[in-house]
Amino acid sequence: MNYNRKFAILYIGAMAKTKVVIYQEQEGKVPLLDWLDGLSPKVQDKCIVLIEQLAEMGHELRRPQCDILRDGIYELRARHGNVHYRVLYGFVGKNIVLLSHGCFKERKVPKKEIDRAIRNRSKYMQNPKAHMYAGEL
Repeated sequence: MNYNRKFAILYIGAMAKTKVVIYQEQEGKVPLLDWLDGLSPKVQDKCIVLIEQLAEMGHELRRPQCDILRDGIYELRARHGNVHYRVLYGFVGKNIVLLSHGCFKERKVPKKEIDRAIRNRSKYMQNPKAHMYAGEL
C-alpha cells in the first residue's frame, strides 16, 4: 500500500468533522484508491489535501477547490501542468461519499464520468455496507 494512502485514510478518520466514505465496488475493488496509487507523489499529495479540506469543511468548501457539477455530484479540483485531476463526490446523509475520479485535459468533466458517479451514489445508497471501503490499512 502506498504510504500516502495510509496517511490520508488515517488522517481523514481522525480529524474530520464530516465522515468521508470511499466508494468500493461490490466485489471489493476500490477504484479511487487504485487511481491515487497510480498518480505521481506530487499529484497524490494535492488530491489528499483536497480530501482533507473536504472532510474538515464539508458543504462549506467552495471554488476553486470544488464545484457542483449536476444532480448532487460535486468535484474536487486539482491541477498539475496541463492536466486537471478530479475526484467526484456526493453527500449522502451526513456522509461525503467519494464516488469517482479522473484526469482530463479539458477543464470540463465528461458527461460519462458524472453519470458513473451518479450510478455509484445510487449503488451506495441502496447498500452502504457493500459499497463502503473498510479495508485494512
